[in-house]
Amino acid sequence: MKAKTIFFCTECGNETPKWAGQCPSCRAWNTLVEQPAETKKKTAATSKSGGALRSISRPRLMSEVETTHELRFETGMNELDRVLGGGAVKGSLVLVGGAPGIGKSTLMLQICDNLCRFASVLYVSGEESERQIKLRAERLHVRSEGLYVLAETNLEDILESVRQLKPDVLIVDSIQTLFNGDLTSAPGSVGQVKDCTMTLMQLAKGQGVTVFVIGHVNKEGSIAGPKVLEHMVDCVLYFEGEQQNSYRILRAAKNRFGATNEIGVFEMADTGLTEVPNPSEMLLSGRPQDTPGTCVTCVMEGVRPVLAEVQALLAPTSSNVPRRTSNGFNFNRTMLLLAVLEKRGGLMVSTCDAYINVIGGLFLDEPAADLAMVVALASSFRDKPVPNDLAAIGEVGLTGELRSVNALGQRLSEVRRLGFTKCLVPYRTGGKVEAPEGLQLIKVRNIREALAVLL
Repeated sequence: MKAKTIFFCTECGNETPKWAGQCPSCRAWNTLVEQPAETKKKTAATSKSGGALRSISRPRLMSEVETTHELRFETGMNELDRVLGGGAVKGSLVLVGGAPGIGKSTLMLQICDNLCRFASVLYVSGEESERQIKLRAERLHVRSEGLYVLAETNLEDILESVRQLKPDVLIVDSIQTLFNGDLTSAPGSVGQVKDCTMTLMQLAKGQGVTVFVIGHVNKEGSIAGPKVLEHMVDCVLYFEGEQQNSYRILRAAKNRFGATNEIGVFEMADTGLTEVPNPSEMLLSGRPQDTPGTCVTCVMEGVRPVLAEVQALLAPTSSNVPRRTSNGFNFNRTMLLLAVLEKRGGLMVSTCDAYINVIGGLFLDEPAADLAMVVALASSFRDKPVPNDLAAIGEVGLTGELRSVNALGQRLSEVRRLGFTKCLVPYRTGGKVEAPEGLQLIKVRNIREALAVLL
């Protein structure tokens, strides 16, 4: 008898009985993957994993529900606490995703050094032995007092250890290695990963254990990656960066207890991850002087202003269809700014290949970086450098006008703190904005005025 199969979407987790080129739910192409249909070996009444966490819930009047603030605790790493919204919440389920080898396990093991001072921590690894964990902890200078380690992949055994030890914090590395013996599918499949995550969520909510789960995602998109788990967990953190680059960026894709626009910056060293409390200096280090095609802007990552370097390269092309490449900047936004620069700025950029890059792995998704992008493109086209002590902040409209942006005062303070003496801003700032001492504001109405002043 042929085993029944079902198709999962790796982007949204939608299930469908038949294969299709496009997911009927999220409309993504080539994301449906075939997996065996899940069948239970045991009933829910006899399942160890289900029985260990099963509890009877009764309806309550909303007026009787307590609305006290959630209980938070610090992890010992300020950058991680910032992204979590002020610290980890007791009884929450946090998913830390990223490519293999990016530093997720290192980050989780390092926070154990501080957590063990006031809580009991159980570190479960399905990828390393207990001896390997101890050697890595010694290399990272992590104290082992109060830290329990377990090399196990069977979910039922892990739950039994949790029941006996009753830890305050549970770290699972990684969710792809766990399996539930009640399911017939192989470990790492979508069904196994979803079932194990659901069980851990019941553990977190039912017993008040804070659970950190590590999930691997490859560049092609793993069928068991965090995408199919995002709706189940409380917080989704993505650890980003190139393995060849020492800097890592931690950002929140979902957070039920805080904002999702905060970032944390780390640097990978021989002794583990070190925090970068001032990412602006890091992102601007090594910036070329008196070089065309580069401009600095200030974006808001949550409540933190961050300076970013935008680079552009325009090269004449003989092709009928010029090439457009954008890294760290929205591609459609790049096409819009190129069209505005040609129509309203008078530069024939349609005859050039355009290459856009944002230094440091940042992705600029707010309009405040528009003016810096236009200035960098014009600087590369005319082969004239932008002054080294100048930054540009502003949104560009389709008619070439410049619009004000929010939190301009904070941005200007950060610009001045990093040593810049001039800043290109919109003529109308949307309110009274005072320039910090030593910073000259150059107010322009449109991109023609901006290019006339600078280039």
